[in-house]
Amino acid sequence: MGLYDRDYTQEGYQQHYGHGPQMRFMMPTITPVVKWLLIINIAVFLATFVISSLGKFAYDWFSVYPATVGMALQIWRIITYQFLHDVYGFGHIFMNMLILFFFGPMLERHWGSKRFLTFYLICGATGGVLYPLLALPGWLEVGPLIGASGSILGMLAAGAILFPHVRVYVFFGSIPIKLMYLAIIIAAIAVLTLLRPDKIGNAGGEAAHLGGMAAGAVYVLSQSWRDNLRRRIKSGRQRKIMTVERDLNVELDRILEKVHKSGLQRLTSKEKKILKEATRAEQMRGRF
Repeated sequence: MGLYDRDYTQEGYQQHYGHGPQMRFMMPTITPVVKWLLIINIAVFLATFVISSLGKFAYDWFSVYPATVGMALQIWRIITYQFLHDVYGFGHIFMNMLILFFFGPMLERHWGSKRFLTFYLICGATGGVLYPLLALPGWLEVGPLIGASGSILGMLAAGAILFPHVRVYVFFGSIPIKLMYLAIIIAAIAVLTLLRPDKIGNAGGEAAHLGGMAAGAVYVLSQSWRDNLRRRIKSGRQRKIMTVERDLNVELDRILEKVHKSGLQRLTSKEKKILKEATRAEQMRGRF
């Protein structure tokens, strides 16, 4: 994948969403999470490249490697494999980090850093789960799965839904294509590869790609539903708090009336506790 003519960086994009005049290329402004993801990925790559014994240890213990059911259930692998890359060639990490560098800031600014990091790791983890599910029954060949491609293509799928008309230049920058069409093509390749894994190489990688893209698409498409769910939960909590406070005030009024008529000595231990807690709460509110 080549460099990007990213419409979202240009004046007027918010109004036209990619339908405006021809845009000029601009380098992205790096965002905090993207910066640290780049640093961590590159640092891990260099460390495993320079220290071969460290690389072997990392691939044995931190790749997704479903050689047995027990290894497939080592849950940390679905996170750690995302930060490992093939040390026998720079193309693997170069392409992943290049796409992260150009697309990551777009999504991090759109969602915020915390939400973007959660999204990134979920996409990679989904790819790391799908591969063992297909490998353990024998559909795919078993081997160590490494790389950030699941997370990266999850970003691509999300970007294709949120910013479908952003133009991407492929084949060394020679052919422009809209992001939504590129995402469809990549997803189709992954599906076709998984249908005939014996005919095409890197079927395990394509499983991670497809899992990451599916997670990215679901995350974006379910956003409205999740926002509504959060609002309902928050509203329900607020109603519950208001109901408890109302019931407490009613009980407190009853206790104070009893004190007025009969004195403190006639209160039960439970009533005294309620009165004490209400007094403490009122004193705390007075301090702020």
